[in-house]
Amino acid sequence: MPTPPSRPRPERADSPELAAFRRLKAEQPELAVAVDMQVEIVVLQHRAQARLSTPWLEFEDAWLARQMAEGAPIVRFDEVRFDWGELRLLFRQISDVLRRYDVVESADYEALQQLQRGGRPSRDDVAAWYTGAALRHRATIPEEPGLPEVLSQVLPLAARPFLARTVETLHQRVDLAGWSHPYCPFCGGDPELAILPVTGERKLACGRCTGIWPYDAHACPHCEDRRPGSQTSFASRDGHYRLIACDACRKYVKAYDARGSERPFMLDVDTIATLPLDAAAQQRGYSG
Repeated sequence: MPTPPSRPRPERADSPELAAFRRLKAEQPELAVAVDMQVEIVVLQHRAQARLSTPWLEFEDAWLARQMAEGAPIVRFDEVRFDWGELRLLFRQISDVLRRYDVVESADYEALQQLQRGGRPSRDDVAAWYTGAALRHRATIPEEPGLPEVLSQVLPLAARPFLARTVETLHQRVDLAGWSHPYCPFCGGDPELAILPVTGERKLACGRCTGIWPYDAHACPHCEDRRPGSQTSFASRDGHYRLIACDACRKYVKAYDARGSERPFMLDVDTIATLPLDAAAQQRGYSG
């Protein structure tokens, strides 16, 4: 296997996110390897995102209302400012990180390199991946958009800075009151985590674009079952996280409980911090 490039330089020492990663590593040493890998990926993503400009998207009220009513995400593929050189560079760097930590096997890593030598991920690859999620939720195409599995494994991580930069100004400008779906109103992605704020209104956080939207606290974000008593909840040992499982579909969502926490929600940190809850859920017969 070729020697991967040197690790990225760390972000500034006073970064709240990196400080949270350090605390997590000290408090849960069993997660040290996962934390180290996540930090490398996050540093690469943040560096790429810092080089991007923020597009200003304007939507007509009637069109936006129609999208909300139809359950169609509002950010279309052509509105995301992908820099294809930046995307392919980040794709290659993240592939190297995943191989170094044995998340990607040697054969898959070689396949990734071959794809990259062929100019992939291409614009068509990214378009198929991006639009596939929104269409899938609307039941108009099959579950998978037809991309090589190894490409789909890395592409979401490489594309996140571009999607996050696109939607970062929309939270304050788009009224999401009409959105009642368990997938992202901005890009159509699935929720990575839930958030339980002090106000009591549950929110979901997108794993693709990092967008956040309100969602019915009594509904399952997988099957949308709302029957009383159909959800089971477990708390982590420190009380900062909860696992909310649905007894109808036997799936679960992990949640950051901000009601007793001293810091705000951090998607990348909290994704790693909740890994022990995945094992607990699977032991009880639930799947993610």
